[in-house]
Amino acid sequence: MLVHICCSVDSHYFLQRLKKELPNEQLVGYFYDPNIHPYSEYLLRFNDVKRSCDKLKIPLIMGEYDYEAWLGGTKGLENEPEKGKRCVYCFDFRVKNAAKKAVEIGEKTITTTLLMSPKKDFTQLTNALKNAVLGTQLEIFAVDFRINGGTNEQFKMAKNDKLYHQNYCGCIFGLTKQREAQNLPLTELSSDIFNKTLIGSINERLELYEKVAECEKMGISFSLDRSYFLNYRLLFGGVKFNKTAIPSYFFFYSNFKRESVKITLESDFEMTDTLRDGVIFLSLKRLNFMLKSEYKSVLELCKNPPNFDDELALRAKISGQMSLNPIIVLDDLRAGRYEIFAKNVLFNDSREILRINES
Repeated sequence: MLVHICCSVDSHYFLQRLKKELPNEQLVGYFYDPNIHPYSEYLLRFNDVKRSCDKLKIPLIMGEYDYEAWLGGTKGLENEPEKGKRCVYCFDFRVKNAAKKAVEIGEKTITTTLLMSPKKDFTQLTNALKNAVLGTQLEIFAVDFRINGGTNEQFKMAKNDKLYHQNYCGCIFGLTKQREAQNLPLTELSSDIFNKTLIGSINERLELYEKVAECEKMGISFSLDRSYFLNYRLLFGGVKFNKTAIPSYFFFYSNFKRESVKITLESDFEMTDTLRDGVIFLSLKRLNFMLKSEYKSVLELCKNPPNFDDELALRAKISGQMSLNPIIVLDDLRAGRYEIFAKNVLFNDSREILRINES
């Protein structure tokens, strides 16, 4: 049997139920989900499915990331609600490809772990399976394992085995609607210009679950705890000195009241007192002294910033605990006219923290 897999939380329980219900059936997993956006989220979900399948000793095939092909079929369906016509199209697209793969590798039956998802319509999924096997010799297996406490057992098992539990369905349209309803920014679709890992980002979760897999491989006991915090994103930021753009580094939590601030320095400084709108300028020389670092330029600082905890500790030293003052590092602070262009967002968020258990 070829099992189309959507995510580890749905598949982990579903595959074990299949093994119990069909002990003589040889299962092959097939991860084909080009609807997932962005690609980093796709990789995160595949990696965790692989981890689950390895635990269960089930072979896994990774399908192509046919995002543009999938996206082409969504024209006119962008505003469809959950369980609407776009979901029907999405199920048909993915399950039909799974049927092709089953025929290609000689399997006789197909099913999908989407049947396990509490937010998906069982009838739509059953119809997708039936449509997918038309004109083939394939059979379908469509059983609702969610009933009689299956969903509760599914989530309990996923938590015990420390699987990645995504916080949106997968596609860009569902994500956009969900974040609009939550009044949250679409941080999943943004990244740092120098590709550093942002707090609470998909890339941070990718790194976290790589550590999870490593701990499991080495037999290290660990736990995953959820931390709730105020997150931050700088949407854009730049500084002009006497009308010429200059390199600048903005501390995390630099919060701006407006998108343009003009400031005049009457003399040279290494670090200013609080200026208009709470702005604090810091020279690179002063930063190096305070961090005991050896950055040669602000551009180098932007590409290889201090770690998050060190930067927060320095912020507290400069402007106090829990401050939101804009702190900006420049190569040097000369007398003249400065103009800051910046916009940021602050929002409630949560992230998982890996903790090694003491023996």
